[in-house]
Amino acid sequence: MCTSYIDNADFLQGTSLEGKRIYYKGELSLLRRKKVSIVGSRKPNNYAKKYTHDIALKLAKAGVVVVSGGAIGVDALAHKAAGEKNTIMVAATGLDKRYPAINKNLIEQIEKEGLVLSQFAPNTPSFKYNFPLRNELIVALGDVLVVTYADKNSGTMRSVEYAKKLGKEIFVLPHRLGESEGTNELLAKKEATAIYDIDAFIARFGTLNAKRKDPFLAFCQTNPTYDEAIAKFGSRVFEAELMGEIAIINARVVLQD
Repeated sequence: MCTSYIDNADFLQGTSLEGKRIYYKGELSLLRRKKVSIVGSRKPNNYAKKYTHDIALKLAKAGVVVVSGGAIGVDALAHKAAGEKNTIMVAATGLDKRYPAINKNLIEQIEKEGLVLSQFAPNTPSFKYNFPLRNELIVALGDVLVVTYADKNSGTMRSVEYAKKLGKEIFVLPHRLGESEGTNELLAKKEATAIYDIDAFIARFGTLNAKRKDPFLAFCQTNPTYDEAIAKFGSRVFEAELMGEIAIINARVVLQD
């Protein structure tokens, strides 16, 4: 897939990135949808892993695009849970590279079905100073910023500082003492809002029933047999099962809430 670019992107107006050329691979229409940026540690605990997945999955079901940076840990979890068609990845390299290499298959799928952006020209390697700039673009794209796990003085917390400058609302998971001390400090200072109820958080951006208008999901409400669903919708059945939209129980399709 060839790399194209946008000049004077309107989604960068009012940020330090205004006027920059943005390179892309994928579906630009994702930029016109509601977007939530999700960031966090490369080594989240199991609690953060679970709820990163749940938040991203439910955002996607509500028609919201998830934005993150393609790194291992929280980023990759968010992209995978949202599904490649509902995610924007922001790269810290030129788009001729897929970094980190461990996520190259995921990145390739997002290029094909979602959207990958970069402010760096082709052939740009993963210089250390690229990552704070990459994070600025992640934050700028989202309507709000969600941080699911962050240590103090981490790169994630620098993203938080940029979100503050842009006046973005910041949401975090509540953690136990001694865990995710960066986000716990944000809560203590009243600089972030804790997500205690995921469905209530999602309701700010859309409804979890938004996709019931989808002909496939409407068909699934009739609890068809697996064979009937495959005959009518083909690979859409596999995609929906992977997304958690449906389950196959006793050879019948069951729509998940």
